[in-house]
Amino acid sequence: MPMHKATPAENPDAYVAALQGWRQAQVQKLRQAVRGAAELEEAVKWGHLVYFANGPVLLIRAEETRVLFGFWRGQRLRETEPRLKPGGKYEMATLELQADTAISTANVKALVRQAVALNQSLGNPAVPAKKTAATKTAKKPAAKKTPTKRKTP
Repeated sequence: MPMHKATPAENPDAYVAALQGWRQAQVQKLRQAVRGAAELEEAVKWGHLVYFANGPVLLIRAEETRVLFGFWRGQRLRETEPRLKPGGKYEMATLELQADTAISTANVKALVRQAVALNQSLGNPAVPAKKTAATKTAKKPAAKKTPTKRKTP
């Protein structure tokens, strides 16, 4: 079956309205919990919902057979949610949700708050870390010198 490129939604409400059935219900539940957890900027970016606070924090992406709930620093959140699977750039990890996959509102909110706190303390995950003065002045370890044999006349 050929893949048809969907027209991106104009805004988050339109994104959710375009979904049907369990995917719409799952996205609505996630979206409500995410928005209730922290102050985030919500946008449709890269064809799905993306939430920002000092850079991208998380995404909600509805696909044909699943809904992905992903975090830019998700690999650091696996203690809170062990079902997060690492993958992609940065420290990305995603939770794959099906029609019957349960995730509590409390757990969603805890993940969101931790992810926002990571962005606040570590900076924007999409921007490479800048070298600090300490790392610029740190010397590399000296290479080991091997004694050379000299010819004596």
